Amino acid sequence: MILVTGGTGFLGSYLLRALVTAGKPVRALYRRHIPDQLLDVKDRVEWVLGDVLDVGSLEEAMQGVSQVYHCAAIVSFHPDRRAQMLKINVEGTANVVNIALDAGVSKLVHVSSVAALGRARKQAAINEQSQWEESRNNSYYAISKHLSEMEIWRGIAEGLQAVIVNPSIILGSGYWHDGSGMLLKNAWKEFPYYTEGINGFVDVKDVVQVMLLLMDSPVAAERFVLSAENWPYRRLFTAMAEALGKKPPHIAAKPWMAEIVWRMAIVKGWITGKRPLITKETARTAQLKVFYDAARIQAALPGFRFRPLEDTVREISAAYLAHRQQG
Repeated sequence: MILVTGGTGFLGSYLLRALVTAGKPVRALYRRHIPDQLLDVKDRVEWVLGDVLDVGSLEEAMQGVSQVYHCAAIVSFHPDRRAQMLKINVEGTANVVNIALDAGVSKLVHVSSVAALGRARKQAAINEQSQWEESRNNSYYAISKHLSEMEIWRGIAEGLQAVIVNPSIILGSGYWHDGSGMLLKNAWKEFPYYTEGINGFVDVKDVVQVMLLLMDSPVAAERFVLSAENWPYRRLFTAMAEALGKKPPHIAAKPWMAEIVWRMAIVKGWITGKRPLITKETARTAQLKVFYDAARIQAALPGFRFRPLEDTVREISAAYLAHRQQG
């Protein structure tokens, strides 16, 4: 039996579908409801009501389990979610590790993030050997993922067979209200601004494939950066806009402009009662030029190669167009 935490989320849903398609016996936690994106595999998964902060439900879910994929986490850059994010990402991971050790789980794959590796200086490429450093460029999300990763390493020291993946920004279709879905929405609305920032991006299907391969391999007590290519945000937004038949962004958002925008977004949030789409953290992060080196995973898994980002962008843009046509 395989347990997936965070199976109702973006990455977790792709993982569940891949496991079910492969004929694996799968169990998954869910907190409130099972999203429509999983209707095609809903009846082929054993569901357990609970979450990673509910030790009782976690113990129940892990009974008879030999493999665990820990995907559950909150990704947020809003100040009002910091406490909840730290609790779920750190305490939740500690609970998973403790119960996996007690249950005698044979192996765990933990989804961390490149954010847990910190920010490199002088634009040097970040890889698995990069050391975490305290920096004003580290978001609270990055801090939470660094601390959650420390719980995995603690579990490894206590005898847990585990491996960590550190994806960059994950692109995929289906969840249109956050993540890459929001990027496509901005492209569809012909958002005119772009930043000079650079970041790493990876296809969600590649992340799932690597997780499956690592689970069934003898590799343990290691972590791997998962990032297909480093692209300027302008290139990504332009590729999305062109695939959607929309006008690409054409106005450079300078750092001083970003500082004004996130403050205006806060004021708008006060008026509307909605969380602002742009925060201080996202505005500043979007200006950073960050590069990732994922050569190590390709050496560890002979034959695996990341999909070109051009192909990913075309695929998810086509899926978004189809979604809009369906209403």
